[in-house]
Amino acid sequence: MTANGWLQIALFSVIIIAIAKPLGGYMTQVFNGERTLLSPVLRPIERAIYAICGVREDDDQHWTAYTVGMLLFSFASFAILYLLQRIQGSLPLNPQHYAAVSEHLAFNTSISFVTNTNWQSYVPETTYGYFVQMAGLTVHNFVSAAAGIALAIALIRGFTRRTASALGNFWVDLTRCVLYILLPIAIVVTLFFVWQGVPQNLLSYTVVHTLEGADQTIAQGPVASQEAIKMLGTNGGGFFNANSSHPFENPNAITNLVQIILIFSIGAALTNVFGRVVGNQRQGWAIFAVMGVLFLAGTTVAYWAESRPNPALAGTHVDQNVSAMQAGGNMEGKEVRFGIANSALFATVTTDASCGAINSWHDSFMPLGGLVPMLNIQLGEIIFGGVGSGLYGMLLFVIVAMFVAGLMVGRTPEYLGKKLEAREVKMAMLGILILPLSILGFTALAAVLPAGVAALNNAGPHGFSEMLYAFTSATGNNGSAFGGISANVPFYNSTLGAAMFIGRFLMIVPMMAVAGSLAAKKIVPASAGTFPTTGPLFVGLTVGVILIVGGLTYFPALALGPIVEHFAMLAGKLY
Repeated sequence: MTANGWLQIALFSVIIIAIAKPLGGYMTQVFNGERTLLSPVLRPIERAIYAICGVREDDDQHWTAYTVGMLLFSFASFAILYLLQRIQGSLPLNPQHYAAVSEHLAFNTSISFVTNTNWQSYVPETTYGYFVQMAGLTVHNFVSAAAGIALAIALIRGFTRRTASALGNFWVDLTRCVLYILLPIAIVVTLFFVWQGVPQNLLSYTVVHTLEGADQTIAQGPVASQEAIKMLGTNGGGFFNANSSHPFENPNAITNLVQIILIFSIGAALTNVFGRVVGNQRQGWAIFAVMGVLFLAGTTVAYWAESRPNPALAGTHVDQNVSAMQAGGNMEGKEVRFGIANSALFATVTTDASCGAINSWHDSFMPLGGLVPMLNIQLGEIIFGGVGSGLYGMLLFVIVAMFVAGLMVGRTPEYLGKKLEAREVKMAMLGILILPLSILGFTALAAVLPAGVAALNNAGPHGFSEMLYAFTSATGNNGSAFGGISANVPFYNSTLGAAMFIGRFLMIVPMMAVAGSLAAKKIVPASAGTFPTTGPLFVGLTVGVILIVGGLTYFPALALGPIVEHFAMLAGKLY
């Protein structure tokens, strides 16, 4: 670890703290229907959309209607994207003349992008034409992200409304999110990326002759526009198979910094939205602090692990020490232009959020370095998290933490003046436990079925880690991968698709039930026995609950994978 590396991590952290409040204030105005700087231009467009779609913006929906609207929208999105892939050979803007995608891959990809997972079992630049990339994948990057943000806003309203039966209007929240937040920022970022050298065109791939006399095909296309929303919406699905380690997606250190800032920006701002809406910004900063503590802990472990020399190279006379000319440590699978610090930081950020973009190969991380991104996802990606999903996942843990606090002091738990009774605690635990049920269940299934084991390219604990990471990433709607699995086969396309569905929708239903139940409650004035939720005690309790739940749930599986691999590595037995 170097001072320069820590300086870069500190710079990123300061920028995220600085962004949270102004962006949170703007987002609060948008979802409250207040006038913004963009209203003169966008308000007429917003009204036209409502008129065309038959939406009344003053029509509040019960939590069940709000949830059903989201589910129906997601189903329609899935069907449209599936159809586009199946008829790709007949669509325009396909200069490479790619044929229709197979049924099982189209199913997997459709589920993946609708659930904001963006898992890619394929090589994007050799599978999809420009029309499907733009009208299918990029469009779903916008709307799946907007749906997650809308759900978080609905849960926030549940904490603030008194004896109410409605949580807002899903169609209005979705429209405003895309129109006022995602689209303007994505346009500006796209122009910035083009300036930095990211391609944005509809040309055929370029064939060049190399110095060795061979022919090389250089893929290009509408990359910058997809790159912008891929990061901002924490989607992660890249135009290229190498994702953000590809120089066309991530040309330099400046674009790398902008990308990780984009990943955290909306998730951090939503904590400020929460504080503003509940009438006390300190509540939002307390949630921010919980996320910040977990983020810094993960970054520290990953950076420390990757800064250590790789024992596999100990006898090869390879210099792995830090010097003025090299980063030192484990550089396998990393870009020289980013180095150890930015690779560890990117891996932590992208798995804290449900992004899944990568600028280095997690499969090549040291065992404990690879454990960090895996555990980040297993905790529910609540550390700033995916746009919307991070906040509502964190609030479910807050409900459990306040239940624990209530048990300790012997009184009914409450949060923000709302009594947390059996229904809310049960629904919160159901939402939390759905994730390990899918992750551990599917991993166990794959570990014993020939179809699951046959797709592995590595044996031993590392092979198990690759399998565990795949279902962790799918269920957590992350989309990154260790690699080492031939995932584009019917077994993994089907099971990973099912895991994505479970991780997104089966968690949302109990979460929205909590929101509806809270909205119907009265607000109880704080008393001398009310647990304070804006100080270090609350932050420490919530962090402890998260780590205890995560540790008890996933430690046995992690012990079979990265932990045992770490000790085997120290004993000289490398896998």
